[in-house]
Amino acid sequence: MIRLLLADDHGVVRDGLRQLLSQFEDLDVVAAATNGEHAVELAAEHEPDVVLMDLEMPVLSGSDATRRILDARPETRVVVLTSFADRERILDALDAGAVGYLLKDAEPDELVRGVRAAARGESPLAPRAATAVLQARASRPSEPELTHREREVLDLVGEGLPNKLIARRLEISEKTVKAHITRIFEALGVTDRTQAALWLQRHRERS
Repeated sequence: MIRLLLADDHGVVRDGLRQLLSQFEDLDVVAAATNGEHAVELAAEHEPDVVLMDLEMPVLSGSDATRRILDARPETRVVVLTSFADRERILDALDAGAVGYLLKDAEPDELVRGVRAAARGESPLAPRAATAVLQARASRPSEPELTHREREVLDLVGEGLPNKLIARRLEISEKTVKAHITRIFEALGVTDRTQAALWLQRHRERS
């Protein structure tokens, strides 16, 4: 039995997916989330085998929700369920750890096959969008993508400020600073503040 979590902010889509997937004896839809943060909470509560994740959701994006779900439970398999137009968001989700993506206009049997493939450890990719997504990845700049806030935190790390002073300067909590720094380290491929500061220095020299 494959334990399945649905995450989509559109009620009609959620209900349709639940109705469709519940018809199959080997699929058990354990919960349905209304936004990204809700998906993280439900994933922690129900420990699904597979998550069908929409990308553009309120509160927390599908990519960020994917990252948080997999940080807490790496064995969960997240499959993006999106539209053909979301190529950049698909790439963000794959970078966050999603194992594949399916299109919302896929035939029901293709969707079910994708869920089963993910549960087996495979990476279901919608053939119609695969080439376009690969081309988008190839054209992406090699520089890691950081949010504006992450850039601010990185600049202050480069100045040698500890978390407490960074939190005070940016008027955010120390816990939030730690979360940003963890994400920054991952994006830069470094393991400590010194390496991050050196990366920042080299980047500034090149620019």
